[in-house]
Amino acid sequence: MYPENGHHAPPERAVEVHHPTPITPAAPAPPVPIQPGHIPTVTSIVLPDGRIITGYAIEPAKHEPSTPKPAVSRAAVNVALGGVGFLAVCGGLLILTTFITALTALVTQLITLAAVIFGGWIAVQVFSAGGDKGGTTVNIRKAVIKRNRFYQ
Repeated sequence: MYPENGHHAPPERAVEVHHPTPITPAAPAPPVPIQPGHIPTVTSIVLPDGRIITGYAIEPAKHEPSTPKPAVSRAAVNVALGGVGFLAVCGGLLILTTFITALTALVTQLITLAAVIFGGWIAVQVFSAGGDKGGTTVNIRKAVIKRNRFYQ
């Protein structure tokens, strides 16, 4: 509760209203006459309220003639040449890798072929080295075959 009025609402106070004073638009300053073809070093401007502002005249900026830029920058040309070189290296590495893979496959096949031939030769030597195993040896010196008969 508020002790001033004994109610639960805040006490009423006087409201002050402020009205802004409108500003009248100022008339543009009269231009200072300038002699044609000559810019004075110091320029003065008279404001509507009577004040005078004096300042130095600024010469307009002169643009130096610029050399025309090439259509493509040097950095872009360098990047493009680097890309071409990189592609050439990658292509060469791909060909080299393919060549090494093919050479490895050829050497592997030659080693396998040599192992099969050498293994077969060893097998023939082992199985034929037993010598005479009870068989009949026939030495034929002069043979005549007549009417499906064999004569010696």
